[in-house]
Amino acid sequence: MPFELETAAHPEKLKRVAIEPVSRVEGHGKVTLLLDDDNHVMQVRLHIVEFRGFEKFIEGRPYWEVPVMVQRLCGICPVSHHLAASKAMDQIVGATLTPTAEKIRRLMHYGQILQSHALHFFHLSSPDLLFGFGADVATRNIVGVVAAAPEIARQGVLLRKYGQEVIRMTAGKRVHGTGSIPGGVNKSLSAEERATLLKDIYQMVAWSRSAVEIIKGLFQKNLATYNAFGRFSAHTMGLVRADGAMDLYHGGLRARRADGTTLFDHYDYTHYWDVILEDVKSWSYMKFPYFREMGNSDEGWYRVGPLTRVTQCDFIPTPLADKEREEFLAFDNGSATGATLGYHWARMIEMLHAAESIKDLLHDDDIVGTDLVATGQRCDRGVGVIEAPRGTLIHHYRVDDNDQVIRANLIVSTTHNNQAMNEAIRVVARQYLDGQELTEGLLNHIEVAIRCFDPCLSCATHALGRMPLEVEIVGAGGTVLDRMTRDSHGVCQRPGLPEQP
Repeated sequence: MPFELETAAHPEKLKRVAIEPVSRVEGHGKVTLLLDDDNHVMQVRLHIVEFRGFEKFIEGRPYWEVPVMVQRLCGICPVSHHLAASKAMDQIVGATLTPTAEKIRRLMHYGQILQSHALHFFHLSSPDLLFGFGADVATRNIVGVVAAAPEIARQGVLLRKYGQEVIRMTAGKRVHGTGSIPGGVNKSLSAEERATLLKDIYQMVAWSRSAVEIIKGLFQKNLATYNAFGRFSAHTMGLVRADGAMDLYHGGLRARRADGTTLFDHYDYTHYWDVILEDVKSWSYMKFPYFREMGNSDEGWYRVGPLTRVTQCDFIPTPLADKEREEFLAFDNGSATGATLGYHWARMIEMLHAAESIKDLLHDDDIVGTDLVATGQRCDRGVGVIEAPRGTLIHHYRVDDNDQVIRANLIVSTTHNNQAMNEAIRVVARQYLDGQELTEGLLNHIEVAIRCFDPCLSCATHALGRMPLEVEIVGAGGTVLDRMTRDSHGVCQRPGLPEQP
């Protein structure tokens, strides 16, 4: 890692530039760059600056509350947490889902994939892709997209609206619904709801195909730039079905090394801790997961999400999306499959797969069934894993004899991608910023790299041990009257004063 060599010994000699906050992402984060006198980049880091204590305040709550509680992590991907927690609680109550319950959950999940991917591509990323990474910031936004490409903007809005309607009809509400419960679901679709969704689904499939064509055309137009932008190699991980197909709701873990060889395949995720460990660093509230076999987080970090899922599965079980997957893999001799901007192309292929899957589920009569809940032999531990829009999501709970949660551990998609995002921004800083006079447009290249991963930073916050804190008392006139800091080792200091226990 060329950056960070000098900073460990003499960071005080370097200039600091901060991108704060990172824009057009969910949650709060910042990027810091340390530059020498010639503007050579010596360090680049993505910091997660908010802390949310979900894993602690879930403790003591009855297990059946958890699928609803954990949705409050996020307003963009609440369904993913709702379903991952429900899958964990299925194990707690010993349930094997009925066909109707599983298909309702799958329908809910594919509605979530559709709306989230549409939101990210059309609203958050399209300004960069349509206008250019360094375009005028006054134009490079969703208002600019509406003005320049109103039909594209309209399709994005309606695709997301349709996905949210799927969620409303299966979960009860568009955001923070209650449809999935331990052992099943609490409602199926009515005949009227089914007919309403069927009326528009073919248009959603058509618009999803158009979205794939948009990003494909951008790659063809900007081949050299897109292929090289933020490019790096990484280990990968995601769920696959028993036959190797893409399955965003359930499967076994498949991991491959950066050289393409298989690390493990169809691994039972209920024992994920045997293959994945978690590290923490003092400068971020986000954990750094890594493969146990690799030994440490510097060598064993990996990448998850649409780019991994589309390239790592053996096939996609819906015909239109699978055809697009084959074209993506073959494009320019496979170059797009390793491009960081390839995330956008893969994401649109997944959106098409979600639309096709919704269509197929709506034609399945189980979707209006009435056998909704099952139970079995009670257990004290449950692990639920799902492929959320941003990647693999792990929920792990232990429950005591009083039905109270006594331990919770969440490894969310953006956490899996933590080091990968840091690698991407380091490469981009080296490519575009090193030795240059920094401008807003150049700094946006860093944010473009982060947006490729569609990070949900509020979901990803987590801390172990003592949180570093900085407290200031500021007078009415704005003067700092007192200041105290506490580092990650628990040592408190006041500027100019001795250390205090």
